[in-house]
Amino acid sequence: MKKKPDLSFWKLWNLSFGFFGVQIAYALQSSNVSRIFATLGADPHDLSYFWILPPLMGLLVQPVVGSLSDRTWNRFGRRLPYLIAGAVVAVIVMCMLPNAGSFGLAVSSAILMGLIALMLLDTSINMAMQPFKMLVGDMVNEKQKGLAYSIQSFLCNAGSIVGFVFPFLLTWIGLKNTAAEGVVPQTVIFSFYIGAAILLLCMIYSLIKIKEWPPALYAEYNGGADLSAPVDKKDKPGMIRLLINAPKTFWTVGLVQFFCWFSFLFMWTYTNGTIAKNAFDCPSTESVKGITVNNPDGSHRTYDANYILLPDSTVVIAKGKLMTRLDSDATELILAGIMTHDPHTGELVIEESEHLHIADPNAISFHTVVELNTDSEEYNEAGNWVGILFAVQAIGSVLWAIVLPMFRNRKFSYALSLILGGIGFVSTAFITDQYLLFVSFALIGCAWAAMLAWPFTILTNSLHKGNIGTYLGLFNCTITIPQIIGALAGGWILTLIGNPDEVAPQATMMAIAGISLVIGAACVSFIREHPTEAGEAPSPKATPAEADE
Repeated sequence: MKKKPDLSFWKLWNLSFGFFGVQIAYALQSSNVSRIFATLGADPHDLSYFWILPPLMGLLVQPVVGSLSDRTWNRFGRRLPYLIAGAVVAVIVMCMLPNAGSFGLAVSSAILMGLIALMLLDTSINMAMQPFKMLVGDMVNEKQKGLAYSIQSFLCNAGSIVGFVFPFLLTWIGLKNTAAEGVVPQTVIFSFYIGAAILLLCMIYSLIKIKEWPPALYAEYNGGADLSAPVDKKDKPGMIRLLINAPKTFWTVGLVQFFCWFSFLFMWTYTNGTIAKNAFDCPSTESVKGITVNNPDGSHRTYDANYILLPDSTVVIAKGKLMTRLDSDATELILAGIMTHDPHTGELVIEESEHLHIADPNAISFHTVVELNTDSEEYNEAGNWVGILFAVQAIGSVLWAIVLPMFRNRKFSYALSLILGGIGFVSTAFITDQYLLFVSFALIGCAWAAMLAWPFTILTNSLHKGNIGTYLGLFNCTITIPQIIGALAGGWILTLIGNPDEVAPQATMMAIAGISLVIGAACVSFIREHPTEAGEAPSPKATPAEADE
């Protein structure tokens, strides 16, 4: 097997530069998804369910793209065709997602459109992300991989910071940070537009600058195997067999991963609501989720209150928002699928309406819930500030990654980092000063740095035989599965600890996230490393492979 040649710094840079654009897209998604769906009218108790899609797409897409790209050879290369496909779809969907509330759709339709856009966006981000990880493995020799991953890590964090601060900067230069009910503000919409443009430029740059090796040359540098020959399945153990024979480290590190990624799923879901209520005094509003009409014969019927208008305008419920109360003289409800405002007469016009006659207005009971007012200036200022806090987390992660190699005991630094992150999470539930929150998110950055550096380092050091690639693919499940479980459990936990007459206690969910990280720190004690490995403290390489959803 021929030795891979040394590459110049700029060739290494070019191999990963496209990751800058991909990470901007990922940062915009992770910091704005909860804000977008809350603005569209989603119940805070349902927010965690929307976060099932990102890890689920990562779980499904990354192994498929990796496997397919191993067998792809065409005029564009081996990995780059998947970058092209992923980036093009991502650019299109990034223009769709923040506009889900701009077409006058009902709440349920707008949320459905947003969900479809989110699914496509996350799928395409994963498709565009994979080639850059694989190109380093394909074309960089062992001596230079540390530098290559460091460059990739730098571009990853730089893209994250840029994506996080976009809404704040656009507000600063004068774009509107509030919008009509159910419509996402201009600052968020144009942040996605700019992010899409940067991603497109990064893709074009990568296609111009990256020249993949042809199959024959690739084979010479990577073992000399005939890449066109079929693989004998008898010589390749199945995944079940590999899991049965997996080293104990695989499972103990995976246990720590569970509590870590469960925790960060809660952060992405509930930070917006926590910061809006605690640090920005966001006002609350009473929303109507439905009505029940009690009939004289004792029967009753419940209706969802998406659009309800009483003929004398004494009560208007638009997109679930209670504007006025029921008047005692009203005898008819109009349930409608479409309600528009006539600019000439100033009247509300209801189409495709269903009339509901009631004998006694007092027989109607409203099902209400108290929520943060997502149309308010305070909520949207908080949404921008969340991006700044996430940027502080990214900066804290970079700085702490420099400190980590200085610890002689890797497990101690791993556990300490998670404890610091846990303190950061718990403190967000109590801090009301927006600037003091910098400390909280810098501490969370410590946990993030360790989560990117140590799990894959510890695992790969325990894999001394073949099938390392397959094990790493399986280990990616310890990132995605905890997030899926957290997304499914989040709404149930929030309902359990909350009260319908009060704003959902999203701050408590952040405290739970902190407790989860501390439990993860305790589980670090179960990890057993080989003495020679445990004594080493290689420089952490926060590769984007470990920053997936």
